[in-house]
Amino acid sequence: MLKLYGFSKVNAVARGHTRDLRVLWALEEMQLPFELAGMDHPARDLNTEAYRGLSPFEQIPSIDDDGLVLSESAAILVYLAKKSGRLIPGDRAGEAQVVRWCFAAMNSVEPPLLSLMVLDWTADGSCGKHREFLAGWVNRVLTNLERWFAVRDFVATKDFTVADILMAHVLSAGIKDQALIAPYPGVASYRDRCLARPAWKRTVEAYCTRVEAG
Repeated sequence: MLKLYGFSKVNAVARGHTRDLRVLWALEEMQLPFELAGMDHPARDLNTEAYRGLSPFEQIPSIDDDGLVLSESAAILVYLAKKSGRLIPGDRAGEAQVVRWCFAAMNSVEPPLLSLMVLDWTADGSCGKHREFLAGWVNRVLTNLERWFAVRDFVATKDFTVADILMAHVLSAGIKDQALIAPYPGVASYRDRCLARPAWKRTVEAYCTRVEAG
């Protein structure tokens, strides 16, 4: 059976926003059976030689699917979609668009959002110029997304796919200041539309019941 390595305990700031939620959401949408291996982050469960064999960068999530080991949330979602035949089109053109937008979520949208969030966590008040640059980067990305969603309900195809799981989670976990997304109603509507899905609601409810803040 598929084994998913996800958090059982994580620091309070990250709880509810961790990347294992992307895989848990996909598994709930696909209705795939799996076994959950809970990892205690404060107890350094991720920093063992055994876990590095699954995830070279000591990160969550990773999976072991009857001996096929995979880390990186986007790679896992594409693998699960192709294995199950769900949340990804069966034709090459459609699949290519889903893969394209999975990469876009990880490489074009998440870096500026994460960089700005980390700066706001750690800044001592002397980083005004750096924050101005990062805020400009974020706004450029969100402006382009707003344009993209002007005529689309979902990011890659006319239907909800694993690319939407990644993009919606990036927009949800990566934006703490809602004033940042307020000028982009199309992006906010897209994010909220994805997060209104019953599978996401079940996923996050089960996660918050199970995962402790450490």
